[in-house]
Amino acid sequence: MTRRRVTTRPRLLSTLAAALALPHLAAPAAGTPADRGESTWTRDSAGTSYVALGDSFSSGTGTRASTGDCYRSPYGYPALIAGSQGLVLDYQACSGATTADVRTHQLGALDDATDYVTMTIGGNDLDFAGVITQCALPGWLSDCDGRINRSLELLRTTMPDRYDTLLAEVGVRAPHADVVVGSYPRLFNGRDCNLATFFSGSEMSRLNAATDELAGTIEHRTRAAGFRYADPRPAFTGHAVCDAVEWVNGLSTPITESYHPNHAGNVAYAEVFWPGSIAGTMSSAKSRSSTTGDASRTGAVRAQADAVLAMDLTSRQNLDRARAEGVSTGAVVRLVAQLRSGDSEVVERALEGLARLDRQHEARSGS
Repeated sequence: MTRRRVTTRPRLLSTLAAALALPHLAAPAAGTPADRGESTWTRDSAGTSYVALGDSFSSGTGTRASTGDCYRSPYGYPALIAGSQGLVLDYQACSGATTADVRTHQLGALDDATDYVTMTIGGNDLDFAGVITQCALPGWLSDCDGRINRSLELLRTTMPDRYDTLLAEVGVRAPHADVVVGSYPRLFNGRDCNLATFFSGSEMSRLNAATDELAGTIEHRTRAAGFRYADPRPAFTGHAVCDAVEWVNGLSTPITESYHPNHAGNVAYAEVFWPGSIAGTMSSAKSRSSTTGDASRTGAVRAQADAVLAMDLTSRQNLDRARAEGVSTGAVVRLVAQLRSGDSEVVERALEGLARLDRQHEARSGS
């Protein structure tokens, strides 16, 4: 049995989709671009002009330290690199940015005097938030495979040209800069430990595989442009959502922080872009990330329950879908009602019950 497309998006998903939207280099010879693949900085970095371009993974979303509409956290990896190395940072990265947004709103910061540029971009072009939120639904409501397939089609047919156009403009505007373009970490370890989401094992595998394919495209287009590629995936291995030490948030409160690197994850990103730049700070970042979650277990359970209630599982349309997929609508109604209990243990058992219904559906459908 295959998952069918959802024709209406629950409120939680609309909210989440809206919310989510380096080795040291040698100074290049005057008038020529740097050899972005080989060289290393040999001069003092003080006074070096650094422009950070990109999307939410470059703006520090996930560190719970937003400074405005674009987020631009003081714990984002660009701020960490600049602070540790004494670089003059022009923080252009903006949460929700696409390749077109970078071209229109961020490239004006580049010029002949720009020394160093970093960027992550492309996830929003591919509807990162929409895919994640669709796959987070219970299996009987989700069109996860369909959403992944549409994003992969766009990646294969359209994104190479978008990257080529953007990177060519970067090269023209900042001809002497060392430009480093990063990809994204795999988000999942194969286990969904959050009771407010319903990712199946096969869905998490496909999402990680899609991340790998995107990384391959970014690497190829970056190297073709003559720039350097930074791959965070090896560093993040063992630190995905639900790992013992997470460098990526799962579904979070506030929801804007979801599925983005936390403080420790941004330290890791800084090390990927500029190895050795944040030496000695990783342990403190790990400690910070482990103590900045929800204030209490009761609060966390309540937040998860509210997230599931926002999925509107007992609407007529969604109950009809559950019935068509062989899911007990009586159980759904009963468990959703228990989510409104003032007893956190009752609420947690109800969340676990809904997770069991989803696993049973997955077993029947082979998803």
